[in-house]
Amino acid sequence: MSDSSMAVSSSGSCLSTDSSKVDERRDGEEAETVKVPPPPPTEKLLVLGGNGFIGSHVCKEAVDRGLSVASLSRSGRSSIQDSWASKVTWHQGDLLSLGSWEDALNGVTSVISCVGGLGSNSHMYNINGTANVNAIKAAFEKGVKRFVYISAASAGIERKVFLSHFMLPGYYEGKRAAETELLAKFPNGGVVLRPGFIYGTRRVGSMKLPLGVIGSPLDTILRHAKPLRKLPLVGALFNPLLNITSVANAALRAAIDPVFPPGVIDLDGIHHYSQEKF
Repeated sequence: MSDSSMAVSSSGSCLSTDSSKVDERRDGEEAETVKVPPPPPTEKLLVLGGNGFIGSHVCKEAVDRGLSVASLSRSGRSSIQDSWASKVTWHQGDLLSLGSWEDALNGVTSVISCVGGLGSNSHMYNINGTANVNAIKAAFEKGVKRFVYISAASAGIERKVFLSHFMLPGYYEGKRAAETELLAKFPNGGVVLRPGFIYGTRRVGSMKLPLGVIGSPLDTILRHAKPLRKLPLVGALFNPLLNITSVANAALRAAIDPVFPPGVIDLDGIHHYSQEKF
């Protein structure tokens, strides 16, 4: 006798109670298609200074890669009307004013700081140094995994001494203070990028300045003049230029690639890592 049992309905027809038959479908019946939404991005990136020249390009490249991207700057939402800008979460806050912006770090896995500027010595130290030091400390306390700081290339020993002691002491001292704090707080996930002159399309109000028209051919020439970079006094003048897209790609890779080496990455290193796919 079969293990299946039979029951008789009120109409007299037989019904199978075999559990193996329960999920069988009638001929021609189609299975219902269930649309499952894609999982949310596991990486959440916060770009400090996302409204600036470098920061806006970092945000764009990050959005193009499908990352969850937020920006924190004193001006808040960018005036850029490109489609990628609508996919960025814009926060307004001043890194020099503690307690007004730390919530922007909630859920963030990596930070890229593009904060910096020129001005008086005290202003340069505050914006290049103190503001970034505050951000590094807050990110450390929030449990951020990786922190990338876009600093500046050394200008050669002779020129660096002149600039740091006579013309731009606040600029270089601020940059190095931020670097020191970063490498201390994030020994395994902190990356300092030291680009030189960066070329690319800059926005001035509603205008776009295509600086790549000059920068690209000059960069090609300087990359073939590497031996001249060792010359005393004038060697720094032959440092290669960097395309803004290369800097943005290197920064993104440093922020989200767990095998990216921590520490200081120079001009040649930035160019190298920007060429590799990740």
